[in-house]
Amino acid sequence: MQTPSGVPARYATALYELADERRVLDEAVDQAEALSRLIDDSQPLRALLADPTLDIAQSRKALDAVLAQQGFGELIRHFVGVVAANRRLPRLRAILSGFAGLVASRRGIIVAEVASAHALTDLQRTQLQARLAEAGYGRVNIQERVDPALLGGLVVRVGARLYDASLKSRLARLQYAMKGAA
Repeated sequence: MQTPSGVPARYATALYELADERRVLDEAVDQAEALSRLIDDSQPLRALLADPTLDIAQSRKALDAVLAQQGFGELIRHFVGVVAANRRLPRLRAILSGFAGLVASRRGIIVAEVASAHALTDLQRTQLQARLAEAGYGRVNIQERVDPALLGGLVVRVGARLYDASLKSRLARLQYAMKGAA
């Protein structure tokens, strides 16, 4: 999760400031995360967001009905309505990611994106957080992703830094070393 820029940054900042002004920031953060998960898990919703041929009023009504049925609050529903009215629905997921990044940066939380060949256990997650704390990253929020192509090990991205301890990259380095020796 990176600091937003461009259109997502403007909308993310607006949502943050509005939620903070109304003193419902924690609720907005929870609902934005839930909406992000809903978008990620629902192919029909992603198709609705990406379809530029839909009428603004119809897509706005459909989204509001879905969000109301899912129990989203007034702030998020109205925010999505504004996004829809401004024809920015295809960017909604990026806006929500930008919002999460903005919240994390303002709260002093560093996001570590972790890719592993298999899902991390609780012990591995705890050990990774301890190692990151030793490396100078205080409050760390780990976002996990499973990538079977790594074969084993981890790839950790913290901001602009990349720590690659995957078996795939080790094998690639060994292959290049062996080519150089021949």
